[in-house]
Amino acid sequence: MLFAEVIVDISAKSLDRPFQYSVPETMQEQAVVGAPVLIPFGRGNREIKGFITGLSDTPQYDVGRTKSIIKVEKQGVVAESHLLSLAYWMKENYGATMNDAIKAVMPVRREIKEKVERRIFSSLTEEELREKRDGFEKKHNTARVRLLEGLLASNLPWEEGFPYEDAVKSLGVPASVIKGLEQLGVLQVSSKRLYRNPLGKIGVQDDRKILNAGQQGIVDAFCQDYDVGIHKNYLIHGVTGSGKTEVYMNLIEHVLRKGQQAIMLIPEIALTFQTVNRFYGRFGEKVSVLHSRLSAGERFDQYQRAKNGDIQIMVGPRSALFAPFSNLGLIVIDEEHETSYQSDSMPKYHAREVAMKRAEMLSASVVAGSATPSLEAYYYCQTGKFELFQLKERAGNAALPSVQIVDLREELNAKNYSVFSRLLQEKIENRLQKKEQVMLFINRRGYAGFVSCRQCGEAIRCESCSVSLKPHEYRGKVSLLKCHYCGAQKPMPAVCPACGSKYIGTFGLGTQQVEELVKKRFPKARVLRMDADTTSGKEGHSRILQAFAKKEADILVGTQMIVKGHDFPDVTLVGVLAADLSLNAGDYRAAERTFELLAQAAGRAGRAGKPGDVVFQTYQPGHYSITCAADGDYESFYRQEISVRQMLHYPPVSNILEILVFSKEQKKAVFLSELIHKQIGAEEEITILGPGDAALAKLRDFYRRVIYVKAVQYRKLCKIKDCVEEFMRGQEDYRDCMVTFRFN
Repeated sequence: MLFAEVIVDISAKSLDRPFQYSVPETMQEQAVVGAPVLIPFGRGNREIKGFITGLSDTPQYDVGRTKSIIKVEKQGVVAESHLLSLAYWMKENYGATMNDAIKAVMPVRREIKEKVERRIFSSLTEEELREKRDGFEKKHNTARVRLLEGLLASNLPWEEGFPYEDAVKSLGVPASVIKGLEQLGVLQVSSKRLYRNPLGKIGVQDDRKILNAGQQGIVDAFCQDYDVGIHKNYLIHGVTGSGKTEVYMNLIEHVLRKGQQAIMLIPEIALTFQTVNRFYGRFGEKVSVLHSRLSAGERFDQYQRAKNGDIQIMVGPRSALFAPFSNLGLIVIDEEHETSYQSDSMPKYHAREVAMKRAEMLSASVVAGSATPSLEAYYYCQTGKFELFQLKERAGNAALPSVQIVDLREELNAKNYSVFSRLLQEKIENRLQKKEQVMLFINRRGYAGFVSCRQCGEAIRCESCSVSLKPHEYRGKVSLLKCHYCGAQKPMPAVCPACGSKYIGTFGLGTQQVEELVKKRFPKARVLRMDADTTSGKEGHSRILQAFAKKEADILVGTQMIVKGHDFPDVTLVGVLAADLSLNAGDYRAAERTFELLAQAAGRAGRAGKPGDVVFQTYQPGHYSITCAADGDYESFYRQEISVRQMLHYPPVSNILEILVFSKEQKKAVFLSELIHKQIGAEEEITILGPGDAALAKLRDFYRRVIYVKAVQYRKLCKIKDCVEEFMRGQEDYRDCMVTFRFN
C-alpha cells in the first residue's frame, strides 16, 4: 500500500507539517512527489488542496483510520523534487510555512487549457471530393456541402489543410458534421499544440561583439573552472557600460554547448525588453521569459516549455529563479545590488541567497554582476564566498561620463527658485540643439510629495495606513490623492479637512510635476514619463522604452526604473534632480541605496562613444555616498560604509532579524510584541532593539510593531525565529495576530 505525505494549502503555523494519506491504487501512477492533490481535511472532511512532499510504504497511524486522497489534480503543475527540497530550506531559513515556500518555488501552479491549432485535410483527391460534394448536394446535406465547397474553393495549398476554426465560424459547420465526415473517411483532422509566445515577433540580429582583454579573461577563467567540474559563485564588478551582458552571454553559450540550461535574472520587468532582444538575437528560440505581466496562459506555456526541455534559457525577475530546469548549469544575477531581489511576502527570501542554495543543490554556478555591488556580495568576496572579477573600463573604448555636483543652497542664494539648476538648464538646451537625448531622474512618482495645510500644518493621510496621500494630476490640475501602499483614493479637497483653511497645497516634487515643468521650460522638447503610473499593463514598460529608443522623445523623466541597466546610445546627459532624497530614508542601507542609484544613473550617459555629462543636484554635496558616486569610486565608498556597519553591528558584518507583529487592534499588537521580547530573553551573543512602532506603523488597517535582533551567527537568529514560532503556537489569545520574519 502506498502512503503520501501531504502539505495542506493553508498557510497557518499550526498546520505547518505533513499529513499522511493513503493513495488509492488507481491514482498511484499519478501520485508523484510535487503533485497537487485534493484531500479530505479536518473533522468535517472538508475538501481542500495540498501538495505531495513524500511517498512511503509505511503507515504512521492505524491504516483503518488513515484517510485517502480524493484525487490527483490533473489541472495542476507538478513541482520538481529538488524545488521542494529548496522550499523546505527556505521555510527553515526565512520563517515561513511550507505551504508559503512551495508557492514561492512554483510561480505557475495551475494548468491552463492548451492552445491547439486544428486543421482539416481531405482524405480524397480533388476530383473525388467534388463527387462527394455533388452526392451530398443531392441529399440536401447543406452543412457538408458548405464544408467541402470551402475546401475546394480555398486558395491554400492542398497539403496545408483548412483551418478548423474557419470551418466552424466562417462556414457555420457544426463540429458534429466534421466528425461525421471524418468517420466516413472523407476528411482527416490534425491537432498541433501551440505555445503562447510572450515575445511576439523579434527581428533582432545577433550583434556579437569582440570581447576586450578584461571580458575575455573572465570568460576564460569561468570556462576553465566549469570544464573541470568546479562550480562556485562569482561576482563581476564592472563599471557601467563595461560589457557585462556580453560576458554573461558568452558564459551561457558555453554552458549550453555542454548540454545544460541557464537562468538570467534581471531586477525589473522594465529591463526585459532590452535583455530579451539581445538574448533572442544570439540564442533565438532557446530563450523565453517568465514574469508577472504575462497572462496565465503565457506563464503556464513557458513553464511547460522549460520543463519539457524546449527552451534552455529563462530570462526574468525574481520568480524566474524557480524555472523548472532539470539540468541547470548557471544562474546569472544581473544588477545584483537591486532591492527588487528581496521578496516582501512570505517567505521573505533574497534571490541571491536562494540562487546560491539552488546552485549548490544542482552543482551549478552563480555569476552575479553589478557596477555597484551590494555590500553583502562584495563582503562575500573578501571572505571567500565569491570570487571577484573586475572590469574597470567601458567596452568599445567609450569614456566614463563627466559628473558635476550642484549645491542647491547656492542656487537658492542666487535667486534660482526652479527645480532645475542653472547648469542643468544650460546643458539640456545644449543637448536639444545637438538632437541628443536627456534623462531626468527623481525617485518619487506622482505629482508631489504630499498635501498639507499651511494654516495648521496638517498633512492629509491615508485612513488605513500611517502615510500621507500622494497628489496626482489629471488634465492639468491636482484632482486625486492616492495611497501608494493600499491603493486608497480620495478627491483633492478644496479646504483643509482639519481646520477648514483654504490655504492647502502640495509640497515636494514628483515625476508628474517634473514632466509638467520640463514642458513649460523647454516647450519644443518631446517629453516621455516613466513611472509606476505610466507603465501599468502588459506592454507598459516596453512601449515607453521602444519609443525613447526610436528617438520619438528628447527627454525621458522617470523614477528609478529609468536608471536600471538601460542602454540608449544617444543619451548624453543625465540629471538627478534630488540626489539626497533617498539619504533621508529611515534605513541603515540609506547611504548604500543612494550611492547605487546615483552611480547607476550616471552610467546611462555617454555609452556609445559620445561624451556624456551628469549633474547631481543636492543639499548635501559633501556626503560620501554622493561624492564617491560622482567620482565612480566604489572601493572608497565600500571602505567608509563597511566601517559604519562594523561599528553599529549591521549586515553584512553581523546579521539582523526583523520580527514584525501585525494586529487590527493596537493594544494587541503592543502586548504581543512585549511578550515576544520577553520570550527571546537577554543573552550575551545577541542585541535586541525594540519593541516599537514599525517605520510604517499602520498598513491596510493593521497596526505594526517591530523587534530587531542582532547576532554575528546566522544560526543563532534562526533558533530565535524557531523559538518565537513555537511560542506563537500556544497563544490562543493572539490567534488573530500575525508574526513575520525577515533576515538582513
